[in-house]
Amino acid sequence: MMDGYEKTENYNEESLEKISADYLDILKEIGEQPNREGLLKTPLRAAKAMQYLTHGYDIDPKSILRSAMFKEDYKQMVIVKDIEVYSLCEHHMLPFFGKAHIAYIPNGYIVGLSKIPRVVDAFARRLQVQERMTNEIRDCIHDTLNPLGVAVVIECSHLCMQMRGIQKQNSATTTSAFTGEFLKDTTRSEFINLIKGKLH
Repeated sequence: MMDGYEKTENYNEESLEKISADYLDILKEIGEQPNREGLLKTPLRAAKAMQYLTHGYDIDPKSILRSAMFKEDYKQMVIVKDIEVYSLCEHHMLPFFGKAHIAYIPNGYIVGLSKIPRVVDAFARRLQVQERMTNEIRDCIHDTLNPLGVAVVIECSHLCMQMRGIQKQNSATTTSAFTGEFLKDTTRSEFINLIKGKLH
């Protein structure tokens, strides 16, 4: 455990055994032969993958931020953009993935920059809908840091749209959530322009 964030893959053995057994049944139900060479270890691998992809339930995002808060008299926009997002849609349990762009305006405290992507990951590694995840990230940062404002924009491609259903391969979904100063048109426009621009 480091700063309220555990990166290594740790598995709940009891849960792993149950999930693995369920995947074995699923393989049988779809008409596969679980005893063939390529599938012998698939139930266990799938169970480990599911535990890892949903390990966000075991992480407290607020503790991540609290572990690296520093007093600082800085009241301009702080942006962390192009944060990779990987999550599972709660409706079909298929992946959605993309980028998150996050800004806040400090009000006495700043936070270690690496903590913001970790907060994103803590919420993304759960069964999710993009709209709720966007609000959860915004609220976590707002409630913990008490900044002058928070802005969150997330852009994702959803395999539940691309692999099944409407099957539109080039579609993307953008969600946004704002508090405080970012509710003002001028501040929000500055943020949008900065995340669109290529500054690096």
